[in-house]
Formats: sequence, C-alpha cells, structure tokens
Amino acid sequence: MLDTDTKRRIDTARDILVGKVPDPKSQVEQITIALIYKFMDDMDAEAEELGGKRKFFTGNFARYGWAKLMSAGIGGYELIGLYGEGISTMPQNAGIPPLFRDIFKNAYLPYRDPETLKSFLKIIDEFSYDHSESLGDAFEYLLSVLGSQGDAGQFRTPRHIIDFIVEVINPKKGEMILDPACGTAGFLISAYKHILRSNSDDKNSSTLTPDEKGQLSKNFKGYDISPDMVRLSLVNLYLHGFTDPHIFEYDTLTSEDRWNEFADVILANPPFMSPKGGIKPHKRFSIQAKRSEVLFVDYIAEHLTPTGRAGIIVPEGIIFQSQGAYKELRKMLVENSLVAVISLPAGCFNPYSGVKTSILILDKSLARQSDSIAFFKVENDGFGLGAQRRSFDKNDLPQVKVELEAYLQALHNRQDISKLQLGCGLIVAKEKIAASGDYNLSGERYREKRAADLIHPFVALGDLCEIYQPKTITQQDMKEDGAYLVYGANGVIGRYDKFNHEFPEVIVTCRGATCGTLNYSKAKSWITGNAMVFAPKIESILKEYLFQILKYSDLSSTISGSAQPQITRQSIAPYKIPLPLLEVQKEIVAEIEGYQKVIDGARAVLDNYRPHIPIHPDWPMVSFDEIVFFQEGPGIRNWQFTSSGIKLLNVKNIVGDRVILDNSDKHVSEEEFTAKYSHFLVEDGDIILASSGATYGKNAIFKNHGFPVMVNTSNIRLHPKDATRILQGYIKVFLDSPLFKIQIDRLITGAAQPNFGPSHLKQIKIPLPPLATQQTIVAEIEAEQRLVNANNELIERFEKKIQITLARVWGEP
Repeated sequence: MLDTDTKRRIDTARDILVGKVPDPKSQVEQITIALIYKFMDDMDAEAEELGGKRKFFTGNFARYGWAKLMSAGIGGYELIGLYGEGISTMPQNAGIPPLFRDIFKNAYLPYRDPETLKSFLKIIDEFSYDHSESLGDAFEYLLSVLGSQGDAGQFRTPRHIIDFIVEVINPKKGEMILDPACGTAGFLISAYKHILRSNSDDKNSSTLTPDEKGQLSKNFKGYDISPDMVRLSLVNLYLHGFTDPHIFEYDTLTSEDRWNEFADVILANPPFMSPKGGIKPHKRFSIQAKRSEVLFVDYIAEHLTPTGRAGIIVPEGIIFQSQGAYKELRKMLVENSLVAVISLPAGCFNPYSGVKTSILILDKSLARQSDSIAFFKVENDGFGLGAQRRSFDKNDLPQVKVELEAYLQALHNRQDISKLQLGCGLIVAKEKIAASGDYNLSGERYREKRAADLIHPFVALGDLCEIYQPKTITQQDMKEDGAYLVYGANGVIGRYDKFNHEFPEVIVTCRGATCGTLNYSKAKSWITGNAMVFAPKIESILKEYLFQILKYSDLSSTISGSAQPQITRQSIAPYKIPLPLLEVQKEIVAEIEGYQKVIDGARAVLDNYRPHIPIHPDWPMVSFDEIVFFQEGPGIRNWQFTSSGIKLLNVKNIVGDRVILDNSDKHVSEEEFTAKYSHFLVEDGDIILASSGATYGKNAIFKNHGFPVMVNTSNIRLHPKDATRILQGYIKVFLDSPLFKIQIDRLITGAAQPNFGPSHLKQIKIPLPPLATQQTIVAEIEAEQRLVNANNELIERFEKKIQITLARVWGEP
C-alpha cells in the first residue's frame, strides 16, 4: 500500500525536475537512478554498522559517496560535476552487481542547474534502504506517469486489467512465468503478488518454504526491445524483492536466441502497431506474417508448455480481420489453445488510446479436451470510458471472472457445460466458429436470441433494403456553384448541378479508415465515392429508424481487409437488426431525436462559442504590431533537420490550448542554430499562432519545457512589447475572438493551403482598453469557457441515453 509520505516525496521530486526535464519518461529515469545510487550508499553504511566493509563506493568510487554529495561545503557546480560523473561512470564500478551496472548503463545528467540538482537530491535523501518494501508500490505509482511508451503501439496497461488477467490465469509457485513484451514488468509484479497471496495462511504469513522462496524469483522472466524499459523493469522487480531479476533486452520477433525457451504461464500486452513495411521476423514462426500483433500471439501460443496457460491483450484486428495471416492464426488458436475471448470496452486505454481490445485466454491442456470456446463481453470495467477514466460503480469484471472460472472448472472436471448459466457470455461450439472458414472471434456474431426472449424479430438487412453504391462522380466533375450537395464517405464533399436521390438516404462508408461510419443525406442530393446506400424496400421499416439502429450498431463483423478495410454488399446483407412494429419505431425515433437535439445544442455551443470583447467607443484601435511582438519561423527545410539539437515547433505541436512537443522529432543542429537562428528561440509565455493550413488561427501559450525550442515555418510567436499596455491573456482572447478572425480571413492568401504572415498581422487592428479592463475581460471569458466546456459532459450523458434506448431494442438488459 502506497503511504502518503512516499507518494509526496515522489511527487515533489517530479515537481522539481519538471522545469528542466519535462518528459515524464526522463523524470522516471532520473528518479530511478538517484534512488538506486542512494540505496547503494545506504547498503554500504549498513554493512559498516554491522562490522563489515563498504563494497559499492570504494576505491576510486569512494569520492562519489552520498555523504560527499550532501556535504554542506560542496559548491553547486562541483556537485553537478561529481554527481554527473558518478552516475555516468558507475557501469565501470566492479564493486556493484551486474543488475546495478545495467541500471546505470548510458545514465547521464540532462541539465546543468545547481539549484535544481540540490533540491532534487535533498528529496532523494529522505528515502532510505529500509523503505525498499514500500517503495515497490511507490515505484509502480511513479511508472504510472509514463502513459504511452512510444510509437510502436505500446501503452501502459491499466492495473485493474492486469490484475484481472492474472487472477483468471492463476499462476502457481513452481511455474515458469514469462512476459515477452514486458514494458515496466507490471504483469510479472502482479503475478508475483498473486502467488504470495495464494501461499499465505489466515494470519497473512507466508507458507512458502525457504527453497520455494529462493526458486520463486528465478521463475519470472521478461523481454523487451527497449533498453529504457529493461532498466525500469529491473528496478521495479528489485524494489519488489527480486535480488536477481531476469529481464533481457531482446527482440522477441526477430531474434532466435531464446526461441527454444518455453513457459508455463505467459502474460502480455504486446505492441499493437507495426513499423512501415512491417516486421521482418525470422523463419521459425508457424504463421508467416509481418504484423507485430499476429507474430506476438503466434509466439505466445507456440512457447507455452503442453499444460501452459496465457492471457493476452489483443487489438480488434486479431478478432475479425480477413487477411490470410489473421485467419490462419485464429484457426491455429481455435484448434490448439484458445478457451475464451473477453471483449473489453473501447475506452479501456484512455487517455493514451481509444483502441478497442479483447483478452485471449489460452489453456493448451483444456483446449485439447474441449469442443467449445466461451465469449464474454465487458460493457463497464469500473471506470468511465472518457479521457479522465474516473471510477464508478458499474463493473462487469467480477461477474465475468466468476463465470469464466466456472466454465474453466467445468472443462477441467469434464462436466456438461450446457448447464452453465452465463449472464455476461455465451459458449460457442468450435465447429460453428470454423464453419465460415474465417474463424471470426467476435462473440456477438454467434449470439442466437431465442424467440421467446425477444421483444422484436430480427431481420437481415438484405431483406429490408436495397443495398448499392451509386455511380461515382469525380472531384473534377463537381461544380462550385452547383445547386445540389454531393455526399461521400464522410459527409458532404462538394456540389453538383444534378442529383441522383430525390429523398434523404441512409449512407454507410464502405471503404477506408472510416469504414462503417453512418451518414444521412438530404433530399435532392448526389451520393458518390466510397458510400453505400441503404434504401428500405418494404413499408414495415422507417428510414429514420434504420439510420439510428445502424448508427449505433457494431458493424465490425462485416468489415474485411487490413490495409484497405471495406464493407461489401455480400458481407453486410446477412447482418440482422431488430424490427419493431412501425408505431414502436416511431416512438424510438422520437425519443432518440429528442436526445439528439440536446446533443446538437451542446455541440453548437462548443462549435460556435467565440470569446467576445465588448468594445467601448473610447478605446483606441491600435495596430497589432504597435504593441505586440510577432515573428514567423524561418522555414527550415527537410534536408536541414537533424536527429538531435534544438527542437523545432510546428503546427501539429498546438494541441487544444497547449503546446505539446512529444509529437515532434524535428531538430536543427546547435551549430546552425547559433549561427543563424538563435533569435527565433521561443520564450516562456509566448503565444504560438498557426499561420498556415486548415487550422490557421489556432493558437496556444508556450510553457517552459526546460530545453531550448525554436519556432519554425507555419507558426508565428507573439508576446507583448510592453506588459504595462497589454496583457498576454488579452492577446490570447483577441486571437480567439471573431474580431481577429474577420480581419485575418480578409487577408489570408492561398485556396488549397490558406496562410498569412507578419505582413498581414501588421494590418490587424486590436481594441486596447486600460490594463484593469483587460484583466476583467480575461477573467470573464475564462469563466465563460468553463461553462462552455461543461457541454462535453452533457453530450456524454445524452449519448449514453441513446445507447440505453437502443440496447432495449436489441433485447439487451
């Protein structure tokens, strides 16, 4: 259990570093290195107290001891030199174990500010070696700030999902446990704690023998391709009692060195994404593929012992993609190892990713004696599915765990599984899954509602509608002054002088990244492109009802293709929807449209709100360049970019109301910056204004990131020339206001790529009230924006009401 003091120390350490080390991952690394450094000195001190000798800080390394760092007489820059040299040379210290040498590998001090280092080490000094047990939980808390772990589709797995999978798989003492993509070792830690709990008596005392305890830590093993993750895993395991953790820097998919090593239990959340061009694996995989998620699942299935078990988090592509490698993988799983599939809600990985995932439960022993697979659907996991993931009281995981364990126990005891009562799941014969040849693992595809249980009959779309794609017209055929709207895959895409639909039609995007998206055209419009029309051909279905029921349906089982997802008439015609009586359809549509009006009103507020400056006639209208400094980036070209140096700030770095630098890897060398571009350095508090592209006018205030950043092309940096005449916040309000937009819209150039520059800003006029009035305006607008932002919660609530209404139609509780 994380104690308050330890949490406070870690939070304080991060707060001290954030000005100089803004990247959360780097903060974690700096705290990790300092803690281990301090612990080694503590262990030396303890050895001396017990009559032994120091072994870590001896010989040439004695000069780096912790007492030297904390000496009152040491100067700031002397401290920087001593500590920086100490951590960078520690891998050459023959007196420390290999684990610690690995932790200090490539360690360095990324800043040169004495006050920051003094304050940081003072907080680290509050930790001591006897805190190591509680620090295991503290380190997990520290790791939680990492979130996304890179560009390879790696995301921090929520703790409650890890613990759920571990409890279901139930690892035991004596079993070899592996995570082949271990990240920060979250699965291994959870499995270790599970085994300790399972081998404790009523008084919470361990029942493990000394030999069993000694063997236990040797049975845990992890691989990761990232040396940074390996370092963090080593520390995490060490702080949880593993004196010699077995974590290896290893590429599971391209290296054969450990191919012949097997495990009784494998727990993993492998990376979901593949690099451009795909993975180039070695030739020992049974499934020939280039997608990382396919190869990882294949690896796990192949590296279980004959009685092995696994819990794997997978993206939806594994569940239903029609590409050959995916089908071959699912066939192998169904025939050899898969016992259950658990569908998770799409928001489980928020705020890092909205990707939809499932959990595959493998058990080679039970799979061989079973002719069925269980499917479970988790609607709620105990947390809201929005970006904040706030906890609430709806949680399907405990019930799913109970039902899944009952199913697995029935298989183990060779009982009649048809007698099981599953509220969250269903059991499907392997024969039925194999019948179509694609081995689709979407449980809803196999759900059969008994007539007695249904309020409404289910009818195939092909029996209800004409399903077709209209004739395509090209962008060149469209007319700017055309009288009729043209609808494509993603809504209105242009105008035309003819129409091909007299009445509104239901449209489904049938190709591309937005495949399965619903639109509703207007009367007398043209439908073209990657859009499929669903026109009712019988009188017993309302077009408005058809739109609503399809809009909130899961059409994933009708989508095929990986590089280019698509829906065909053949794939979607058999899809069944509930068909109430016409009068009931009208009631359903009226209820949903009522909710939709509230949603549309809230969205209108969000879309249309602009800060309004109530201009008084006595206020002077001042030229923008009289009181505001602005400077456009120099337009550094691709051939000038370097992999390190001074980071460049581009349009994509403006995210909402913040400047985010994590999504940019473009730099210019320090030499070139010093010679040519030092005057483009961004200052703390500068407003960054996008001056090109579809999002021109978007702006955010730059907060100091602790390292130099320069503005680049398509961006303009601004700040007050005289802070006694104009506030930074007032400039921001003006840039967000219609007054600025009206003026700049008249001045922008370029049609396909609208843009403006400093010469245009010089023509802008800004009303300039007294400073106190500016402060009042800024405060009032900030209060307005808080109210406007509350509409997001209103939208979320009423979208939930629509989903509940449609769930009743589908016969779901």
